[in-house]
Amino acid sequence: MSTTASQIEYYARALRAPRIGDAFRRLGDQARDAGWSHEEYLAAVLSREVSEREASGAALRIKAARFPGHKTLEDFNFDHQPSADRNLIAHLGTSTFVTEAKNVVLLGPPGTGKTHLAVALGVQAAKHDHRVLFDTATGWVARLQDAHSRGKLAAELTRRRRCSVLICDEVGYIPFDQDAANLFFQLIASRYEHASLIMTSNLSFGLWGDVFGDPTVASAMIDRIVHHADVISLKGTSYRLKSHQPTPGTA
Repeated sequence: MSTTASQIEYYARALRAPRIGDAFRRLGDQARDAGWSHEEYLAAVLSREVSEREASGAALRIKAARFPGHKTLEDFNFDHQPSADRNLIAHLGTSTFVTEAKNVVLLGPPGTGKTHLAVALGVQAAKHDHRVLFDTATGWVARLQDAHSRGKLAAELTRRRRCSVLICDEVGYIPFDQDAANLFFQLIASRYEHASLIMTSNLSFGLWGDVFGDPTVASAMIDRIVHHADVISLKGTSYRLKSHQPTPGTA
């Protein structure tokens, strides 16, 4: 092994950049054959390190988000859900809303793709270097109740605010008692204009008062959620039920 090659491998280890040590020979042969300049060769080697490091980081962030499954925008069935605005969803997929601390709210009946889109947008955010965490609305309340019982509620809210995107799935499926509603409101209020929420609900905003047991609390919560938000209303029947319906003539 040449002295230069040994030096490059040493530098790659010292910089904790192992892809440089893997790529410099292969790209060196390609650079000589193609007549690259020194600058072009260096840029190509560094690009490999950065791109693979970003992919590895994204994979770790996606795993840490605790999604219920891996969903992508490319897999979403827009043909079944024509009410979904393709252009808006594509724009949300750039994760600009995260840097602007805006929210995304997905409303519609069960099985219309709300959770799919929420997870897919969360995956995109993770790929854009944002920390994401997924849970159901009842799951978030359970976390807050545990923190509250330990006298750590303020610290828990501060810690969650450092997460760029929280996904609250299934708001409205199970009614909250007053204490749970107050805790959920504190979660919403703590993130207002500081960090993003992605929320899904099977209920229109007009019915949230029933969920939280107090129209005033629900109104204050909705006001903070939608002030800086894109609200997407999905319509139609459940895609899951449709996929299990018998074909004509087989019933």
